[in-house]
Amino acid sequence: MIQVGTVLNVIDNCGAKKVSCIKVMKGFKKRYAFIGEVILVSIKKLRKRRKALSKVKKGEIYKALIVRLKTKSFEGNQDGFSSIENSVVLFTKQNKFIGTRIFGSIVKFFRYTKYMRLIFMSNGLSN
Repeated sequence: MIQVGTVLNVIDNCGAKKVSCIKVMKGFKKRYAFIGEVILVSIKKLRKRRKALSKVKKGEIYKALIVRLKTKSFEGNQDGFSSIENSVVLFTKQNKFIGTRIFGSIVKFFRYTKYMRLIFMSNGLSN
């Protein structure tokens, strides 16, 4: 469950390392966001090696898609799946992903959504 103020890791190669949630999108007075939902984030920390070549700047605001959660998520009749960290992938206001590669695997849930491009950018699928 992600809410306003939650600090998340960025798992793509856009140059950001840590972001903070500003707003949960989709819905009036919606408090929590889960896997596959879009949130508005502010960049808090950049990767050390990528500071000069970074595609993003500290303090800028972007949309982000939640890819991994610490809490267990249940899809249909399947077992629950959880991760070690809360992670997101950044994209622009035109819904184009900023990074070209995702570090680690993502869940199969994205195979049946409009974000199928994530599968091609990642190493593999889990659950």
